[in-house]
Order: sequence, then structure tokens, then C-alpha cells
Amino acid sequence: MKRLSPLAACSVLALGLGVMSSPALAQEVPPLPTGQSEVPPPTPTPEIWAPVPVDAEGRSVYGLFLVGRLAATEGEAGIGADYLRRAQVLAPDVETLQLQAFTSSLIGGDLAYAGRLSPEGETVPPVLAEAGRLVDAVQHLVRGDAAAAYAVVATRPIGRPHARPGTYVTPYIAAAAGDWERALTPVRGSANDINSLFQRSHRAQLLEIRGDHVEAEAEYQRLIASRGGRQLFTLAYGEFLERRGRRDDAVALYDATQAEVGEDPSLQAARARAAGRGRPPALPTLREGAAMALENAALQASIEGGHEFSAVYLRLAYALVPSDETLLNVGVSLAEGNLEVAARNTFARIGPDAGPYYVEARIQSALSYQEEDRPEDALAELNRAFAASPQDPRIAYLLAGQLAGLERHEEALALAEGPLLNTADQDFSVRFLRAGLYDALGRLDEAEAELWAALQARPDDPNILNYLGYIWVDSGRRIDQGAELIARAAEIDPGNANIQDSLGWARYQQGLYEQAVGILEGAVDGEPANAVINDHLGDAYWQVGRRREAVFQWNRVLTLEPDAELRTAVEQKLESGLPEVPAGSANGAS
Repeated sequence: MKRLSPLAACSVLALGLGVMSSPALAQEVPPLPTGQSEVPPPTPTPEIWAPVPVDAEGRSVYGLFLVGRLAATEGEAGIGADYLRRAQVLAPDVETLQLQAFTSSLIGGDLAYAGRLSPEGETVPPVLAEAGRLVDAVQHLVRGDAAAAYAVVATRPIGRPHARPGTYVTPYIAAAAGDWERALTPVRGSANDINSLFQRSHRAQLLEIRGDHVEAEAEYQRLIASRGGRQLFTLAYGEFLERRGRRDDAVALYDATQAEVGEDPSLQAARARAAGRGRPPALPTLREGAAMALENAALQASIEGGHEFSAVYLRLAYALVPSDETLLNVGVSLAEGNLEVAARNTFARIGPDAGPYYVEARIQSALSYQEEDRPEDALAELNRAFAASPQDPRIAYLLAGQLAGLERHEEALALAEGPLLNTADQDFSVRFLRAGLYDALGRLDEAEAELWAALQARPDDPNILNYLGYIWVDSGRRIDQGAELIARAAEIDPGNANIQDSLGWARYQQGLYEQAVGILEGAVDGEPANAVINDHLGDAYWQVGRRREAVFQWNRVLTLEPDAELRTAVEQKLESGLPEVPAGSANGAS
């Protein structure tokens, strides 16, 4: 299973619009004051403490720091932050401890503590200093002190690398503080720059909140006319039209966008609401708008690979407006940043009352366990998801795949043959999964039939070509035809070692042993720890008279955890070798 982030909804479009280049957000970070060429060094961690600071339970600052760093490194951001905080309390003047505690608190979600630790000073790296200012501003807004929040950003914008979320959220902070002139400042920058587009969408929303509906609509129309803007901002503009009582115009907009970009469930739901004279979504508050702005910044950071930044911006959005959807996205960002334990801790906070977000959290947690090779834990999470949504074919498919990986083939097949997956319009991937299960259970006729049906749907899929071809070759049913399928797969995906193994084995079965050796050597180079490929190469060496190398390969197979059947076969070959092939014979049956 591959993790799919809910934040990636507009990734291709956004990248095409230039997420990576953001001139509109290139806020100047003020230089050092003139004449200040030397920066005082940070307060170092003392090499020797006399006496060593300890807490009420006798734990030393050294121990607390080491445990905190270890926990944070292993993904336990919350636990790590707690221990680092304890160490920082014992040694409040040591800047290293302050920075470590601040960073861990941000990732772990303790924004209140991170706000109190906000690092300042010329020695603090901008990545932390500007994060601290952003956290300060948002935390003031969370507490309802818009004036204090505005004081953080009014005189100096949030700088790089956090300029984007700072730029996005500042107009909402300004509006909350009463500075509507600053909040509604027209957006500069290219009409097609993705950052400018998001800023314009925020300005349109603020104009509506302010009551300037004419200028708000003008901004929305400029957005819709921009490259890619229709797909990104139709819902926002349509909801504006619905709130203005112009439902027919909203329906026409939704229809035009679907005609241009294709069917979209969100657009379909919005159209149904507008056409049915349903209640339009409420106009967001300034606080909700600020949270949305931070989520937009998180989306872009995630697309660019800045997953930890994305998690921090989402934490800030969640502090403003708690929601299960935002919490889910926090977990996904942490997981994409390889902070798997922190991600699962976040998913665990989404309970069954969260409906579809609970189900998605269980799926994402299962993916996280798979990343750490914990299949039983992944299975438990998928079972929870399926129990909560027993009619969801996607979960049935994932669950069947997980059971198959655990060699619980009969249970997996019950799902794969069941009514959720065995449908008239089933995807080729379901047939591929079912074929694998039939193959594992020795039901080759049914496996062949499923792969043939899958191949009709995807005639150029290298995995289907390879699998069906291998079954034909390995079983001796259609060796030459199977070899042709595998050769096609190798042309489509020449770097795939498993396909190269199949091709080499096909040549072996055709009696073309010298060809088989060259192909299988390349396959072993690509997958050196694959027991089956090493076994095939040993067989090919034996048939061309390279007996010592054959024995070496077979012995290597026994070190690679082969299954019981392969182990028995290899041990037999090490004892007796392979039977002689009559001169001039070939296994090219078809």
C-alpha cells in the first residue's frame, strides 16, 4: 500500500503553477545592524557541571536531555519534548536545551510551551527564530489577543523559511486587530503564481467578511480566469454566490468547472446543494479564515517535501480551529516526514465518533505500521477500519492484501471473491490480487483466467505481462508464449530485476542456458537478496558447466531465508546436483 496524503489533492496543479518559485512571498529578512560583524556564541552546554543539576526525582539534566533527544529521534516527539522541557527547566540559560525543547514541542504539538520558549537573539537560526515569531502570533490569536498577535507581525513580516504562512495569516490577524486597510491590501505578484493566487483567495474572503461584495466578486472572477484557478477556487466562489442568493449562477459555475476539469465529488455535492436550494456554507470567521490560510501553507509545504513544516503549520491551524480533518492531516505530514510514532500517536487521537476521519486515520496508521514492517499491527488497524465501514471496497481490498502478505490466503480470498470486490466493473488490480491468491493456493487455472482478464483491461501493464508469462513458463504450459509476454514486460520496464529474473528463467526453460546466465546475473545484481533469483542463477550456472559457481549460489540461497519448499529443493540440489539434459534437447514446448 502506498500512503496517499489528503493534503496532496492539488499537487500536480500546484506544482505546475510554480509552488517552488514564490516571488510574492520573498519577504526581506532584515540584515544585521550596520557594523555588527561578530555574533556572540551561544551559551554552550557545560562540559562539567558542579554540582550536576537534578530534578526532585534525582534525574540529572544530562539524563533528561539524552532521553529527550533519543525519544525525539525515534519519533516520540511528545515524550521527547517533555523530557527536554524538564532538562531546560533545570538549565534555563543553556541555549542548546532551549532550541531542542522548542523544536520538539512544535513537532509534538505543545504550542503553548513552544510559545513560551520562542527563541530570540542573533545566534538563533532563522528557521527557529521565524518559527518562534509565527507561533507567538498565532498563540496570541488563539488566546483572543489580536492586538498582541498583530504587534508580532505589524512592523516586520515573518521571514524565511516561514514567510509563506506568515504572509497568508497576517491579513486575518490585521483584520482581527482592526487594521482593515492592511488586511485588504491588494495582492502584488504574477496573476498565475500559486502563492499570489492563494493570497487573492484570502483577500476575496476578507472582502466578503468586510461586506465589500462587489470587490470580493471581482477578486473571485480574477481567480477563476487565472491558469488553474477554476479548479482551485470554484468551490469558494460558488459558496460566495450561494450566500448572495445567486444559486443559479453557482450551479452554472459548478457545471462549467466540471465540464472543464472532470467530475469531482465536492463539486457534485455543492451543485446538488445549490440546485436543491439548500443552506449554503456559512461565511468563515476571521479565526477560521486564519486557520484555512495556515492549512493552505501546509498544503504547499507538503507538496514541496517540507513535511515537518507542514505538520507545524497544521498544528497552528488546529490550535485555532480544532477539527478531525486537520488532525488527520497533521498525522499524514508527520508520517511523510518519517516521524512514524508521532504520526500514529496523532492518528490515535481521532476516535470512532469522527466518522470517515476515524476510518482514514486507521488506514493511515496501518500504512505507518507497514513502513516499520509490523504487519500484525497494520492488520489490526485495517480490521478496525473495516469494522467501522464494512461496505467500503477500498478497505476490503487493503485488508485482503494485508492478509495475503501474512499468508492467510483463504481469508484474503473470501474478501477478494466477495461482493465488495468481485463486481462487474472491478478494477484490474482486484483481479491481479485474486490471481495471486489462487496461485498461492495451487489453483493455477483460476489464476491464469484472472490474469488474462486483467491483461485485457491493461494490455501493456508490465506486472500483469510478467506474472501471466511466468505462470505459463514455470508450469510448462506455454513456455514460448510466456517468454513472449515476459519479453514485452522487460521492454516496458527494463530496470525491474524481478522481470529480468522471469525473462532469464524463460530462456532457461527454453534451453537457452547461456542467454539465461547473462540475464540472471543482471537480475541478481538488481536484487542480490532475493532467494528465488539466486536459485535460478545457480541452476543456469550448473547447466553451462559452471558447477562451483552453481554450488556457491545455492548455498547463498540458504542464507536468504527461503521458504520451506525452496529450502528443500536447494538442499537436494546441493546433495545431488541437477539431472543431465540430453544433448540437443530444449524445453520450448508451447
